Amino acid sequence: MMDLSELTAYAEEKFHIREQRKWVGFHGFSVMAHPATGRWIALLIRRRDPVSRAEVQLCDIKCGRLEPAEKAEPFLSRPFRMEGDRWVGVSFGENTKPEVVFRLFDRAVYSGEKRGYTIVLDATPAVQAAELGAVALPAAGERGAGEIPDVPQKIREMLRLYEYTDGSFAQKCRNFYRQGKFMEDYEDDAPWSGVFRRYFTTYHDLNIGQLRGYFTWRARVRKGVFSPIPASLAYLYVYELINGIGTDSPEDALKKMRDFETGFIDSGIGDPGMRGNLRRWEFEYAVTRGLPPELARQYADPAVIKRDEALAVLKNSKDASDEDIFSALCALDGKRLAHSPAASLRGGRGKRIFAAVWRAVAEEHRVSGNKFFTACFGRRRLCRWYPFANAVYWQEKPHPDADYELDAGRSYRCRGGEWRESRYDDLFFDRKLFRSLLHETDRLLRKYFKTGAALREDPDEAWASPFVERVLAEERRRESEAARPKVTIDFSGLDRIRRDALVTMDSLLTEEDTDGPAAPETPARAEETRQAATADEEAGGPPALDETLRRILLDLINGGPKAAGAAIKASHMMPSVAADAVNEALFDAIGDNAVECDGETLSFVEDYREDILKMFGGGAGGRGQ
Repeated sequence: MMDLSELTAYAEEKFHIREQRKWVGFHGFSVMAHPATGRWIALLIRRRDPVSRAEVQLCDIKCGRLEPAEKAEPFLSRPFRMEGDRWVGVSFGENTKPEVVFRLFDRAVYSGEKRGYTIVLDATPAVQAAELGAVALPAAGERGAGEIPDVPQKIREMLRLYEYTDGSFAQKCRNFYRQGKFMEDYEDDAPWSGVFRRYFTTYHDLNIGQLRGYFTWRARVRKGVFSPIPASLAYLYVYELINGIGTDSPEDALKKMRDFETGFIDSGIGDPGMRGNLRRWEFEYAVTRGLPPELARQYADPAVIKRDEALAVLKNSKDASDEDIFSALCALDGKRLAHSPAASLRGGRGKRIFAAVWRAVAEEHRVSGNKFFTACFGRRRLCRWYPFANAVYWQEKPHPDADYELDAGRSYRCRGGEWRESRYDDLFFDRKLFRSLLHETDRLLRKYFKTGAALREDPDEAWASPFVERVLAEERRRESEAARPKVTIDFSGLDRIRRDALVTMDSLLTEEDTDGPAAPETPARAEETRQAATADEEAGGPPALDETLRRILLDLINGGPKAAGAAIKASHMMPSVAADAVNEALFDAIGDNAVECDGETLSFVEDYREDILKMFGGGAGGRGQ
């Protein structure tokens, strides 16, 4: 089984040829052109069978006349649209053999190159000895007439390694790998400058002067010194890196590719057209060598990664934010949605509604039994993947079985040396269905918010209206709740409010209010009061005096200021502090200062001596001096 997407992938990966859609009104027709001449080498046709409505895929390839064995293939025929005996028709289906189709396409590319020879009629003598270094190497199937002088021994030995067999591209890659590993550490000192242009350059394509010039240039590059050289020779260095020639590890090879991009391409020294191929090979190298996916994604086509991320968001929209969903919708719809006036509503309302509509439709709507996401974007499909197909690349052994997950929408699998890519193919996207949801949502949002120009109502999009109306009803409820005034009660502040109220109430009470009848005591409280009074009476003195102050006051009564001073000193107090403490304790009973302090000693205020003595039972055994 083979389809057109495999052929387009093969053409892009091996020859950097992309499918071109030339006619706006004819979506089923596209072409692929030769990279050097721009002439068409393939016409791709997609159409619907009028009876079964199944898609029919056809192709005309300009590969020249078929070989006898090829004519027996049932999927090959006369061209469907093109004219001329160089065109061959291909039908894609169950019996189509990819290897045959790819061989025909290779033939179309190679036969499309301009070929010819220039003959110079001149009486100039034969090649001088000084020019022998510019003699080209023998072509495939030919032998040199003898040794070329002034050739380094290492290069002589490399030339002998070349095997002249079938002349196939695979044999060319194998020869390059063998010679490259042999010359891995070789350095030269014979600079060369000139013009050189060739596809898939190998050592065998260079003359002696160009070979020595290349190895001289390579030695400087390995030291970080970049200088101009034809792109075809610079590609030779990149081919070495992807084949592991001159590298210590996959990480080292990728680093050297990055250094080459920075030092040769970014600097302006080299051809910027190399960047596309280099990035492709860096990505393919990271995947086939099993390097971390986050590293591989740095070299993948940004548009491809962006699309994969958008598809992953829309497929799992329950866990995605409104902003991420809206960005994903824009990524798959182009610029139309992003520029809608409904999308720029204040407060992100438009984006929120678009996201909510997508979630509802993705969860509930079915098309022919499929979820809406599947109806729009299909399922991931397995297609053959050809890493390094557009490079000179050789593997001595088939790649071991491997599985590589690039992101949520793309993965790679190798089995028996063959790679396959699992991805969502935009060939199977139903853009009309996807666009109908976005258009109807945009139309109703503009109408509801009275913004932008009104969009035309399409009866085919009526299926989406209930979902949008339901989300808008929820938006109205949200707006109503937001407009309702809210009262917030801080229950943690109620205790503080109560305390403040009590303070305010006490400050408003008059003396008469405070002298009013007290609340009756409970029996338990009365008993506590009686016991406290009894204890104070037994101890002697006013209830407010503690043991220290009572001892100081008794010593002042019985022994005078000197005895009181000794008691104060024993208590580690200052006389003035002791006097203040005694006066404060007696204030409720006397209403004035009863003890005075001159800074050193305590003495009674004579007006209150008798009152104090009465507090201690009418006499304490003597009068203070």
